[in-house]
Amino acid sequence: MSSAQLLIVDDEERFLKTTTTVMKKRGITPQTASNGEDALRIIEKTPVDVVVLDIKMPGMDGIETLRRIKELDPLVEVIMLTGHGSFDLAVTGMRLGAFDYVMKPCDIPELMEKVEDAYAKKQAMAERKRSNGENGTTPRAMAVFDAQDAATNNEKE
Repeated sequence: MSSAQLLIVDDEERFLKTTTTVMKKRGITPQTASNGEDALRIIEKTPVDVVVLDIKMPGMDGIETLRRIKELDPLVEVIMLTGHGSFDLAVTGMRLGAFDYVMKPCDIPELMEKVEDAYAKKQAMAERKRSNGENGTTPRAMAVFDAQDAATNNEKE
């Protein structure tokens, strides 16, 4: 298994526990969140390569969470989890930048394969940015760096 930093977001505690247990047996220890707000806090604080994201959750749904993830870090790949009857929402997610989707209940080998493919795509995109001379820094991080530079310049004056 790859060294992908994986985040699984689902409001169903049983799904989170079962999927985490199976993933650990396959060599990957995912982080978990039970809602969109917690997922965004994790992404703001720690590196995440791939997110497996449930579409239907109370509070901030998966579509809004996807939008915000892509604002925070456009290179994070997102795999949408969709139940029967949510196919249109999965298509919406794909239009908003999701890598792919998986129907629930999901087949773990299929999910693992999609995680691997998403991680490979993220690595390729990051390498392409590096080879093109782009630093790959997100707009949010650039704003922090700019504020630090401004504070440093003010101290020197």
